[in-house]
Amino acid sequence: MELQKYIDHTVLFAYSTPEDIKTLCEEAKTHQFFSVCVNSGYVEEARTHLLGSSVQICSVVGFPLGQMDTVSKVFEAKQAIANGAQEIDMVINVGRMKAGDHEYVFEEIKQIKEAIGEHVLKVIIETCYLTDEEKVTACELSVKANADFVKTSTGFGTGGATPEDVQLMLDTVKGKAKVKASGGVRDAETAKKYIDMGVQRLGTSSGIKIVGGGTAEEGSY
Repeated sequence: MELQKYIDHTVLFAYSTPEDIKTLCEEAKTHQFFSVCVNSGYVEEARTHLLGSSVQICSVVGFPLGQMDTVSKVFEAKQAIANGAQEIDMVINVGRMKAGDHEYVFEEIKQIKEAIGEHVLKVIIETCYLTDEEKVTACELSVKANADFVKTSTGFGTGGATPEDVQLMLDTVKGKAKVKASGGVRDAETAKKYIDMGVQRLGTSSGIKIVGGGTAEEGSY
C-alpha cells in the first residue's frame, strides 16, 4: 500500500512561516505525497516551490471556524484557485448546521463548488461538534451540492477523525462523494485502517512519521 499517495501533507498553524511552507513542499516532493495543504495566503509560495512537481496544492477556505460569510468564502476559494491551488478544503458554518439552517449550508457549498468548477472541493463538516444525525445531514447536503469529498475535521476542534464517524460518512455518501479522514491520523496503523475502510484521502501533519512506520507526537494534527 502506497500510503504517501493518500496523504495531504499539512501545515496550517497560525504561526506557520514562509520557511515552513518551503520545508513542507520539499518534504512532499521527497516523499511523493499527493498534495500539500496550506492556508490560502501561502498558495502562491507553495506553487513556486512545487514547480515541475506532481504534488498538488490544496488550500483551506473559511478555516478553521467556518463562520465567515459565504461571499468571503467564495472569494477566498476563487483566489486560491487563481493563485495555483487545485483543491479546496472548505469548512461549513457549523453553527448554521446545528441551528438546522440546512439551506444556508447547502447553498454555501454549492456556491463554492460552482466558483471553482472542475477543481476538487472537500467539505469539512467538523464531526466533533455534530450529532450523528447532523453528520448524516451535512454529508447529504455536500453530495447534493456536488462536492467531491466530505472530510471529518479541521484538526483544530475538540476531536478528529474516528472509525465510527468515518464509517457513518462512508455509509451516507454511498460512493457519490469520497471521504477524507483528518485530525489525529498520526501513525501507519491508523492510516491503513482508514484506507481499508474506504477512505481515499488522509489529512495529516504527520505524513513523514506515517510513511516511515513511526508514530507522531500528541499535538500533531
